[in-house]
Amino acid sequence: MKFTLSWLREHLDFTASLDEIVTRLNAIGLEVESVDNPADRLKGFRVAKILEAHRHPDADRLQVCIVAAGGDFERVQVVCGAPNARAGLHVIFAPPGTYIPGSDMTIKAGRIRGQESGGMLCSLRELGLGEEADGIAELPENVVLGQSYAAFAKLDDPIVEIAITPNRGDALSIRGIARDLAAAGIGHLKPWLTETVEGSFPSPINWAIDYDKACPHVVGCMVRGVRNGPSPAWLRRRLEAVGVKPISRLVDVTNYLTYDLGRPLHVFDAAKLAGDTLTVTRAARETFTGLDGRDYVLGTDDIVIVDNSGVQSMAGIMGGEASGVSDETTDVFIESALFDAVQVALTGRRLAIHTDARQRFERGIDPALLLPGLEAAIKMILDLCGGEASEIVQAGETPSWQRDAWLRFERIETLGGVQIDPETAVRSLEHLGFAVLERTDEKARFAVPSWRNDIATGVVLDQAPHLDPDRAQSASAEVHAIEAECDLLEEILRLHGLDAIPARKLPRSTMIPSAALDARQARKGIARRVCATRGLMETVGFSFVALDDAARFGGAPESLRLLNPIASDLNQLRPTPLPNLVHAWQENAARGHEAAGFFELGPAFGQEGQALVLAGLRGGRTARHPEVAARDMTVWDAKGDLEAALLALGVPVEALSVTTDAAAHYHSGRSGQIRQGPKIVLGAFGELHPRIAHDMGIDGTLVAFELFMDAVPLPKNRRRAAPQLSPLQPVRRDFAFLAGPETEAQAVLRAARGAERNLITEVRLFDVYEGKPLEPGYRSLGIEVVLQPMHASLTDAEIEAVSDKIVAAVEKATGATLRR
Repeated sequence: MKFTLSWLREHLDFTASLDEIVTRLNAIGLEVESVDNPADRLKGFRVAKILEAHRHPDADRLQVCIVAAGGDFERVQVVCGAPNARAGLHVIFAPPGTYIPGSDMTIKAGRIRGQESGGMLCSLRELGLGEEADGIAELPENVVLGQSYAAFAKLDDPIVEIAITPNRGDALSIRGIARDLAAAGIGHLKPWLTETVEGSFPSPINWAIDYDKACPHVVGCMVRGVRNGPSPAWLRRRLEAVGVKPISRLVDVTNYLTYDLGRPLHVFDAAKLAGDTLTVTRAARETFTGLDGRDYVLGTDDIVIVDNSGVQSMAGIMGGEASGVSDETTDVFIESALFDAVQVALTGRRLAIHTDARQRFERGIDPALLLPGLEAAIKMILDLCGGEASEIVQAGETPSWQRDAWLRFERIETLGGVQIDPETAVRSLEHLGFAVLERTDEKARFAVPSWRNDIATGVVLDQAPHLDPDRAQSASAEVHAIEAECDLLEEILRLHGLDAIPARKLPRSTMIPSAALDARQARKGIARRVCATRGLMETVGFSFVALDDAARFGGAPESLRLLNPIASDLNQLRPTPLPNLVHAWQENAARGHEAAGFFELGPAFGQEGQALVLAGLRGGRTARHPEVAARDMTVWDAKGDLEAALLALGVPVEALSVTTDAAAHYHSGRSGQIRQGPKIVLGAFGELHPRIAHDMGIDGTLVAFELFMDAVPLPKNRRRAAPQLSPLQPVRRDFAFLAGPETEAQAVLRAARGAERNLITEVRLFDVYEGKPLEPGYRSLGIEVVLQPMHASLTDAEIEAVSDKIVAAVEKATGATLRR
């Protein structure tokens, strides 16, 4: 919010300096963001007069001028090259030492072609005030020689910009700022009463409200016989100072009152309206052209003003191009309304429209200013444009805004932390417009003014859902009164000075701060870290893929298709991040980086909704090492990545099982799913299906995995005992079992692990052999068993006994026999 000191004086009678005003604004919570004084940039420039002008003896295009600029510059010689320099002309003079912002230089006295020059005669462009460059600026004759040019041009008016918090809609007006400053001891607030204009004829346009929830009250007035055109200089200067472009008198009046009183208004060209009624209603699905010339598609939740021909205004945001005023406008209809803050904010946010009207409506405007604001606009239009006003018409009624709040004086110190006597506190609130309704020695009840719609609103925060019902009921008692009392305390403390409130440290509930991330959030970082340590590079892809890619990797239902995609090949929500990883690998392979691995932790979409998936992919060949030949990536590389991620997330791999029913985008014989129990699928791994690789133009083998993060259970909070470390060496024994076609390797491992749980700490598959001399379909499974004694070394007899148990357990559970 911007304002100038001269504009502030319209509402506030003060003698304070600019620095004092800035300091007090910061102290009362209206934080000053910037102060711009144009006079500082024009320091040194004077109003002067050319007394004599002669052609330069050594240059045809230069003139030697004698200039009178008052003070020490009664007769100073200046060499000037402007074609319009002549005797008797009033000009802008820059004495030596003056900085010229338009030319980025500082004037120095010197000689030009042999002639003394003690300054410079300037154009507006050289002052940074315009584009004029054909000659020096020509000033009117009724000027005071030697006067500062900034004062002559009324540019010595500082512009202050303050930050407005969302609850202070009243501070989005210059009168609201003046009221706060007056309450804080800066000057006295001037009374404001608008002059009522009696209507001389019935208004030919009336109001109707179809949706009173979004607009409870609207008023209007016809003014006929107006003369539109450029606004007077004082009005243009004020609007330009606060960043508003002057357009015409009629439009400038509404913009002026928006800043002056915080009362948004709109003027319709009455000749462009169809019918005799304007209606506030909900929009249909239609297109509306705003005053900015852009087309907006309105929805059924948007509030609009319509006539018989359609939408003429987006309520509380922007008027329409079709009924906008122009220089030819002679009859106008002025609108002043109360629009729902939430409806205005939602429409403005959806359509990405930012206007001064929206900014004020969504923060709340003064409901009592509806009719006075209209009367102020009528009076101003009649003064500037002439014409004749009709009787005021309206629809609905102003909602009840009267509220009151109690203040217990002892709470100023116990809650606010400062000692302020009750008289001072009451006086502070009265200066802000609060009226005392009741008062005792301990407390007082105040009526809240209409412009402070942020105080005693009755809106409180929701209680925590896990709160004990009895405690919740106790806490909710009188909560509205407590919130309103805190609002009053805030006003008292604010006027006392926010910088005067002593700092207090909040008590700590524990010496150890709570975790910044919960378990679900933290494990995302864990999953990313384990993938990165295994040599995979993280990617971040679009959640959209091509329709063909989605069909290859899990399906492309119509319900997940985009109606308005950002690109033709991004028209389907992805069922998995794998298509993005495949394309990333292809881009790298095309540049010679085939041995690359990627992963992404991101959303996947299906008929059941959105899920979080960790996907990884590897391609190319492994690196060559001495005595180790390079090889293609295999299904075991993908399985190892998936198991490493599960282990890092606290899922014991021993408790999992692997099935061969992976999704169709995996190789049917070189893939699997990892399950926890018979129903919970934690992830899948395998080679990419050859058909998909062929369709996507991939040569070679790609292996991938998917970890369904939402299915991974959170680790239980159990107190862990100290690990029991044995001082004895482990014993390792290898076994080779002959397994039939139906025997799974994981069943053999599970049976061996359960043969002697007190001694066996690890069972690992290290070899799978098929071929002669084994029968077709049979395999030799080589497993390594680790025995870890805790109290005494194992004897040969004890080791043999455990070995027999392992062979017997495997044979009983799977039918596999020990290979001799």
